[in-house]
Amino acid sequence: MKRIFDLVVAIAATIVFLVPMLIVAIVVKVTSRGPALYWSERVGKRNKTFRMPKFRSMRVDTPAVATHLLQGAGGYLTPVGSFLRKSSLDELPQLWSILKGDMSLVGPRPALFNQEDLIALRTERGVDALRPGLTGWAQINGRDELPIPVKVEFDAQYLARQSFLFDLKILFLTCLKVIRRSGVSH
Repeated sequence: MKRIFDLVVAIAATIVFLVPMLIVAIVVKVTSRGPALYWSERVGKRNKTFRMPKFRSMRVDTPAVATHLLQGAGGYLTPVGSFLRKSSLDELPQLWSILKGDMSLVGPRPALFNQEDLIALRTERGVDALRPGLTGWAQINGRDELPIPVKVEFDAQYLARQSFLFDLKILFLTCLKVIRRSGVSH
């Protein structure tokens, strides 16, 4: 049921956001050197890595670390990077990962391949059994502002409580967060 819901929503969202995604891709390409998409190595279900696309909000010479660990992160932003992050438009290409089956609409956010502490804690709590999500319980409870142990606690709560209705609640609350642009690293 969850996979079918993911596919239906991802197909519908891709159709609805196709023109805005094309516009964003052009703007990213025109305002900075490099490709419009950034493909990062992420850790998915059962700790298998996959390549996840995002619209590029950082310069091409940015180190591959979590934004909160990057010294002077603001200096690496492209001219439209801050807007893309605040509006969450940089996340739209992840619809591809949902269609492909690497991600779900709701689940723990996929860790970067080098976030060993996050990966280890998630594995210890059994969260690695979940397909990572475009959004998740931790996302609406603090997003980038959460320390890793707290984030994993929210991920474990999601694992224990997951249901179709809980996913709908998380999707609704995510829409509110995006509209309010709260909890986003820039």
